[in-house]
Parts: sequence; structure tokens; C-alpha cells
Amino acid sequence: MESDKISGCAVVIMGVSGSGKSTVGKVVAGELPDCIFLEGDDFHSKQNKAKMGSNIPLSDEDRIPWLESLRDATRELIGAGRIVVLACSALTIRYREILREADEGYERKENDYGRCKVKFVCLETDKRLIAERIEKRSTEGYHFMSPALLQSQLDLMEIDEEEGIVKIDNTESDLGCIVDRILDLVKQT
Repeated sequence: MESDKISGCAVVIMGVSGSGKSTVGKVVAGELPDCIFLEGDDFHSKQNKAKMGSNIPLSDEDRIPWLESLRDATRELIGAGRIVVLACSALTIRYREILREADEGYERKENDYGRCKVKFVCLETDKRLIAERIEKRSTEGYHFMSPALLQSQLDLMEIDEEEGIVKIDNTESDLGCIVDRILDLVKQT
């Protein structure tokens, strides 16, 4: 890949908890020289993690400061000409608009998502497989999210076709194929 032609952009690997965002995001970032991987979960407050661990879904009041911190970190890196891969649920249009603001030149206009330096890839995965993944990592102590919260995330997820979000089925797809599709998206940015 000719990374010298690519700079100052971000790809948000989005989806519900357990969809494979971190796994895919780390591999994509590893394929791009001078790329920074940001794990959205690392930006959650202790209070947010405690709520999710106690089967309490996050509210907008919980999520907005978290999203703003992700936006600010991404904006700084984009401004420095870096490529960013961000693993973040980004469940609603409103939440994605906050993340799009990482591109200082972005202005929300109808059907103008293509010009934004922040692109989104939604990993879609079978609900049963996601539930199994969340249960396993929760049981093994690898993650704070309670399996009981999966349905609340699925209920909140919204995608408007006008956003141009790339949807990838991560249920049975080969990781290499998924990564290649995302790398192609980065080349187009």
C-alpha cells in the first residue's frame, strides 16, 4: 500500500459490543505504516465501566463526554497528518456526527458525508455469536460489559443509508478479506 499518499484521516470500526471491532481494528492499523489504533473502551470513565458491569445501559449523558474525548484525540492525530483506526460502537447518527467533527473541515450538509475525513465501517455479526463472545470475555474477566446489555445496544443501533457506512458481515467472513475491504476504503479517503 502506498501510505505516503494517505494522511490525516480516520476509519471508525463500529458495531455493538462483541462484533469484532478491536480485533479487526488492530489488524487494519498494523497494515498501515504510521497508523494509530485507538481503543474506544480505553476512553470510558470508571463510572461508565461500572454501570455497564452492573447491567445498567449508558445514557446519552454518559456517552457524550466519552465520544467527545474520542473526537478530540482523533482530531489531534488527523491534524498531525496521522491515520487513525478507532474501535467505537458509534451506535447512532448523533454519536457519529460527534466523531465526524474530528475533521475540522467537516460541515454537516445533506448527502455530503463523502468529503469527511472520518469514515465508518460497521461490523455486522450474528446476534448469537456476539452473545457468546460477550459471555466468554465477561466470564474470563477480559471486559467490563455485561452480556445482559447486548439487546440495549442492538435496539439503539441506527444507520442511515445516506451516511455511506460500509457494512461488513463479520459472522463467517475471513479476517483477511475484511481487512482488505477496509484498507481499500482508507485508500479512497
